[in-house]
Order: sequence, then C-alpha cells, then structure tokens
Amino acid sequence: MSNIVIIGSGPAGVSAALYTARAGVDTTVLTRGPGALDRAEGIQNYYGFAAPISGAELERQGIEGAKAVGVKFVTTEAVGLTYTDKLTVETLDGDYPADAVILATGAARAVPRIPGLAGLEGHGVSYCATCDAFFYRGRDVAVVGSGEYALHEVQALLPVASSVTLLLNGAPLAAQFPPEVTVRPEKIDAVLGEQKVTGVQLAGGEVVELAGVFIALGVAGSTALARKIGAAVENNRIVTDGKMQTTVPGLYAAGDCTGGLLQVAKAVYEGALAGTEAAKALRKE
Repeated sequence: MSNIVIIGSGPAGVSAALYTARAGVDTTVLTRGPGALDRAEGIQNYYGFAAPISGAELERQGIEGAKAVGVKFVTTEAVGLTYTDKLTVETLDGDYPADAVILATGAARAVPRIPGLAGLEGHGVSYCATCDAFFYRGRDVAVVGSGEYALHEVQALLPVASSVTLLLNGAPLAAQFPPEVTVRPEKIDAVLGEQKVTGVQLAGGEVVELAGVFIALGVAGSTALARKIGAAVENNRIVTDGKMQTTVPGLYAAGDCTGGLLQVAKAVYEGALAGTEAAKALRKE
C-alpha cells in the first residue's frame, strides 16, 4: 500500500488526511500538538455550526473524525525533509519515509515573552483578528507587531473596534500603517487583567487600557521544511500549483503556510485538494 505523511494536525492537515485515508492510502499525521486553531476564542463564521464553537473543540472534532477512518497520529516534531530514493520526513523520534508528503504546518505565530500574556489567551489575548474582531465591536484594542502581518490584523480590526493601537514592543516599524492607528514603540512590561484583559503596562510605567490584545509577529519559520528540500518559497509562503503541489515532486502544501486568507475554510479546502491530488498521483504509479 502507498503511504503518505502529513505534517501538521490543523484543519488543512486533518482535511487532507480524511481524503487520503478514504482513498485507501496509508496515512500518518505528525503533530506537535494543538496549533493556532486551539487558541481561537470562538468561531462564528464556519459552515455548519449555528452556535459559536471554540477553536479547541473544532480541532478536537476534526481529529476524532480522521481517527475514525484510520488515520494514525504521531506526536513528534519534524526537523527535516530529504529525498534519496523517496521522500523522508526526519523527526526528533526517527525517520518517516513516504511516497508523498503534505506540509500543513500553518504559519508560525511567534509568541512574545510578556508577563501575563499566556494566562489570558482566549480571554482578551488573540492570535487571529479576522476570527475574533467581532467580539471587540466598539472597544479599544491593540495589535502587537510591526510588519505586514500586523498590518493585516489592524485592517481587520479598524472597521469594528473603537480604536486600534500598534504596540511595537521595541521593534522597528516595518510597514506603513493607517494614520488613525496610534503607534507605541515602547517595550511591553506586562499584559494586565485577571479574568480578562484590561490593558498593558509599557516600559516607564504607563498603562494603556484595552479590551483585547492581538499578537501578530509574522510568519517566520513556517516554510523551514520546504526550504530544507529546495521547494520554492516566496515572501514566507510555500509556492504551490493548482493541485497544491510544490516545486518538488510528491511534496504538497496546504493551509496557512501557502499564504492568502488565514481562515479555517480555506485550510480545509486546500487540505482536501492536496489530499485528493496526492492520492490520485499515487494511484497512477
């Protein structure tokens, strides 16, 4: 039986796994555990759910559905990707040779080490403005970041929030932001709040009152595995064709790591397409 290894257990990877497993391909998903979806406070824009669903629950249901059709999940970290006689995923726990590989690692979202941040994830600290902006209508929010990813999040928040502040946290400004955005260059000493975010304390002691803090520190690292094997990468996104295949034969990519709309619906579609096309290619061999 042909086999496929999928790196990543988010919506793109699990969607791909559903299609490859049902097509009769031995399917293994390598996962480092919960990803960006797990931190989504509530999702109200995904088909089929009349009431909001947490990202963690949507992720859990997706994985359970894949296990039900025979997909194997292995908790490990992929550290390399090579090709000798066949594609091989190198992990901290050994090698996984494969007839095809799908990269579905998401876009790495860097998390700054700021006191109070981790404890308030899902309670005012968010990693997706498009997902959570709705919950901050008419309220004061901030985006932590300095580049194009931060600008994307700011643009999603401006139409709904009362005000948007850009917190550079000591980093240089790397994109041009709308004039209505207040830019604060200071380091962030702490995210404040007990049950939910109430603000941030900047270096020097000033407190900025906020209802939400959105982390947008870029996507560096999301394309590392593709680069290791020589697949084409542009602007931190993995280049794919209309079948979600990279420039390396047998290597596919889907979801946030291909750029574009960072949404569950897009990830599920690309995963389905990558899984379908990979299975189809393996049947021809």
